[in-house]
Amino acid sequence: MIILSKLADYGVIVATHLASVAPNQVNAVHLAADTRLPQATVAKVLKLLAKAGVVSAVRGAAGGYRLARHAHAISVAEIVAAIDGDFAMTQCTSKIGPCDRLHYCPTRPHWHRINQAVGDALGSVTLADMIQPGRPVPSLSPQFNIETTAP
Repeated sequence: MIILSKLADYGVIVATHLASVAPNQVNAVHLAADTRLPQATVAKVLKLLAKAGVVSAVRGAAGGYRLARHAHAISVAEIVAAIDGDFAMTQCTSKIGPCDRLHYCPTRPHWHRINQAVGDALGSVTLADMIQPGRPVPSLSPQFNIETTAP
């Protein structure tokens, strides 16, 4: 099973909510309430998304956050990368550290292709796609077709 970090998942939730209210800005307190996420977590996510240029912040009493670009121009991959860094499914393809099996593993050369395929899949879904209820997610490849369903 491949699972994104909880913080990356929350990043997608926060960014999707901002896409749903665009072009309006929302302060962190209201964003936490609207998404039912802890306020400290939302603040941390917003800081990471702002640093990556996904959201922009306006300071002051009337301040808040909004998407830095249109929802069509921001992919789920960009949000995940802003929170978790570069995508890697195995240690040998990550920047965490060298794998003990590095020199004799027969699968190592193939993980980069797999990472690329998963990254491309996440990159093909935008925030605009995420706010469309029941709308099929774009086809990942000719072999895969994932659809979303309305709750």
